[in-house]
Amino acid sequence: MSFIVAIDGPAGTGKGTITKLISNELGLINIDTGAMYRCVTLQALEQGITDIKEKNKIIQIAKSADIKMKKEGKEQQVYLNGKNVSKDIRSKEVSAFVSPVSSIPEVREIMVDLQRKMAQNIDVIMEGRDITTVVFPNANVKIYLDATTEERAKRRFKENQEKGIDMTYEEVLEAIKTRDYNDMNKPVGALKIADDAIVLDTTNLNIGQVVEEVKKIILEKKEEH
Repeated sequence: MSFIVAIDGPAGTGKGTITKLISNELGLINIDTGAMYRCVTLQALEQGITDIKEKNKIIQIAKSADIKMKKEGKEQQVYLNGKNVSKDIRSKEVSAFVSPVSSIPEVREIMVDLQRKMAQNIDVIMEGRDITTVVFPNANVKIYLDATTEERAKRRFKENQEKGIDMTYEEVLEAIKTRDYNDMNKPVGALKIADDAIVLDTTNLNIGQVVEEVKKIILEKKEEH
């Protein structure tokens, strides 16, 4: 039987980093749901699709996309149709278009189905926007990570600099505000706090402190399990 840890929260709260670290430390399989939507977005852009009105084409892309996550050394790499796209899916263009793409109900259905299949009979940790509410409403552990908008923009800006992604702090801040609005107002899979989720504000915590807090929550629930 699976043991499932579900983590939700807005962009820039450190969900991805925390999930990777916890995955390594506790031996949980990390399924990066955001990367899956970014793969569909990347392929749409590569086919010249830049308008959500072409949603039928985007749905077809989601249906046929071969998305795999492979652990290579300490890093998890994302493959789309056999090609490593780990860096490509973090581009400015993909970031700007991923929210509308992931708002298409049929795309969400396809991805959620794939996520549930990936999690069968294994212990997993999964982060995203609607993991605690839609993908795994019966998850063993539900955590909602949060932080102020400014702090999240600061973190994302630093992350982008390290990855060589050219965006100013102001651009990142605006992108996060737009992303928050889109994520919270989606007709399907909107970002919200599950009634039984544990909310953790990470504004004044460093990565190490957040990891320890999250680990404590998971280990307590594992004992109960």
